[in-house]
Amino acid sequence: MSNTKGQDFYERQVDFLAKQDIEGLVTTQYHPDAVLVGFEFTIRGQDQLREHFKNYLGHLGKIKLLSTDQFAEIDDAIFFEATVETDIGEAQVYDVFTFKDGKAIRHFTGIKAVKPKQA
Repeated sequence: MSNTKGQDFYERQVDFLAKQDIEGLVTTQYHPDAVLVGFEFTIRGQDQLREHFKNYLGHLGKIKLLSTDQFAEIDDAIFFEATVETDIGEAQVYDVFTFKDGKAIRHFTGIKAVKPKQA
């Protein structure tokens, strides 16, 4: 059974983050007019996305997908919850992506919980 467009996007997103390929992530996944929204920030456009992901990955270190806990998709959007391992610890995250021309035009993101790494 083949993946949907949303599942393909999700797998590429996870792969780019795991490889820490910021340029590939931004140019392949995000529309030039993309907006990334969290509760504490709003990032607009590919240049700001590059800077954001550079800082984000610098803070978290590695990102390894442990599980996709929930996944929903419609024609132009995906919504998921996942558990990831980082250098800081294990985090439960959620994201919503809406698409234009096959790329993310809006990305809403957040963290549900973090279990810090044991020393």
